[in-house]
Amino acid sequence: MTSALELRPVEQGARQLAPDLARGVMLALIAVANSAIYLYGRPYGIRQHIVEDGLIDHVAAVLSMTFVDARAYPMFAALFGYGMVQIWDRRRDDGEGRRVLRRRSLWLLAFGAVHGTLLFSGDVLGTYGLAGLVICRLLRVRDRTLLVLAAVWLVPVALMSALVYSTPEGVTERSFFWSFAVGDPLTALALRPVEWVTTPLGMLGVGTAALVGVWAGRRRLLTEPGAVVRRAAVWGPITGVLGGLPVALAAAGVLTVREPVAMMALNAAHVVTGIAGGLGYAALVGLIAQRVGARRGPVVTALSACGQRSMTCYLLQSVVFVGLLAPYTLGFGGSLGSAATVAVALGTWAATVVAAELMRRAGARGPAETLLRRLTYRR
Repeated sequence: MTSALELRPVEQGARQLAPDLARGVMLALIAVANSAIYLYGRPYGIRQHIVEDGLIDHVAAVLSMTFVDARAYPMFAALFGYGMVQIWDRRRDDGEGRRVLRRRSLWLLAFGAVHGTLLFSGDVLGTYGLAGLVICRLLRVRDRTLLVLAAVWLVPVALMSALVYSTPEGVTERSFFWSFAVGDPLTALALRPVEWVTTPLGMLGVGTAALVGVWAGRRRLLTEPGAVVRRAAVWGPITGVLGGLPVALAAAGVLTVREPVAMMALNAAHVVTGIAGGLGYAALVGLIAQRVGARRGPVVTALSACGQRSMTCYLLQSVVFVGLLAPYTLGFGGSLGSAATVAVALGTWAATVVAAELMRRAGARGPAETLLRRLTYRR
């Protein structure tokens, strides 16, 4: 009889390109989305976006909120659910796969708690850990049930998004994530655990995206893309743009929305369509990976290496952003506009891609991934 200890992590040579490439690309969007939260010292508008005057900053803000905001984390959540199915498929018969997934989810929750407390209270690792614990209970349900649950969950997603993000425009105080504007590091440290605990309320869309990711993982849609993936790659991003543009234009001052109910509706649509956009991004990368096949150039190889070390690169982003943007360090978050912050974010992401490629050439996994694997597989 096969020992439960024989369930091991997938070796790098056996990994599939599409999920790793998608994670590597996704981290660029995560960097852009997270870096904007660090801006402070100016009035806050829609979705806590700072109120700006410059044309370049307005353009950067519109592009970011249309293509990135509430679109990056659903993409990663779908990949998270997809990856859980890959682990589950290797040992679903004797129950060890479920135990491994439960341990992995609990440790992700612990990693998120440390990351959220010490560095970035908008952490997603804890939210994915919670989602993983729920998915562990749903791994044997039928496909139709998964999709129905994913659709039904959109109702609380829309309602909570309308309530959480529909804050007054032009206020001088944050409505959430208060620690990012606090100059005293000890006060910020005391606030971050509270913020981290409430972060999942603003990221409920993770549930729908992760369930769709589980459904897609059962069909190996990223590695064997067909008509469904092609349609998703087209209509997903289009839906995301159509749903994100109104809020982006309102944040930039181009569109004026005075009625609170209308603003709540726009915020709800912004987040719900963001899930479709994130799923579409993942489908698009899956098609690109299929086209690339075994003909991987240096760019695809480096991006894939970043995706294989996505947790390490994600945590490194927080280290850089705290060092550069936080008010109790260099404090550039109090003066940089959206355009410059996007440049900082993409530069940081590019640096992590280079670091991941150097680790790949050295035959080293990311330190965060190594620790998580040891804790999860106990070997």
